[in-house]
Amino acid sequence: MKFFIILFLTAGLFSNTFRTVRISENASLAKTLMAADTTKKDPETGLVADENLYMVKAQCTSCHSSKLILANRFTRDGWKQKIRWMQANHNLWELGDTEKQVLDYLEKNYAPTASVARRAALKDIKWYKLEQN
Repeated sequence: MKFFIILFLTAGLFSNTFRTVRISENASLAKTLMAADTTKKDPETGLVADENLYMVKAQCTSCHSSKLILANRFTRDGWKQKIRWMQANHNLWELGDTEKQVLDYLEKNYAPTASVARRAALKDIKWYKLEQN
């Protein structure tokens, strides 16, 4: 019986030690990530603070949330296609001279980024037909 009590107490001691280490590692990782992100954000929208932000706020966030911008990343041409789609399907007005400022901002701050989270696409896939019984 003594053996099990000692084993139980020892296991509890080690689990708390590992938990403390894990928490401190996560805290230091969070500090590192926060320090690495030095980009200033607009407190109202969460968008990157930039000289063209006011134009994006005027043209884009009057109809939809800035979260829609934050959730997407397109090339300049991709953003332009989205604008044309909104003009064709959702009555977005003609942006005129301000379109260049909006596209400059979106291309600079919300362009596609390289991601290492996904593997490279498969090549030379050999397909076969499944036979049904």
